[in-house]
Amino acid sequence: MSPPKHVDLLVLAAAAVVFAVCEFSLLGYIGAAAAWLGQRGIQWLAQRRSGEALKAGNRQRAMGIIAATTLGRVWLMATVVLLVGIAQRTAGLSSAVLLAALFTISMGSSGLAYLLEPEGHSVQPR
Repeated sequence: MSPPKHVDLLVLAAAAVVFAVCEFSLLGYIGAAAAWLGQRGIQWLAQRRSGEALKAGNRQRAMGIIAATTLGRVWLMATVVLLVGIAQRTAGLSSAVLLAALFTISMGSSGLAYLLEPEGHSVQPR
């Protein structure tokens, strides 16, 4: 049995309810959701491109793609938190907390998927 590969997206959807019920700033949620979905799209594209580079035998290019997009994704999320925080201080804090939780859940589920996946199978999304 493998863990859900997109559990972070389920948490993001559940966070919408929490933000609405607890009357947190929706600007923080919208900013965090946009940043998270954007970085997930970049991650998907980078994994696809690095897979193509690996199939072509170009390991350096594959590692370069992953390294560059990882840094870009972090900067994207940090920039969104900064801009939301400038617009509304409490929204910036809630955005940062949500993104930190999503990142932690995503990393944990990726690690768990790696540990539970049978040998010879890839845990990378296709």
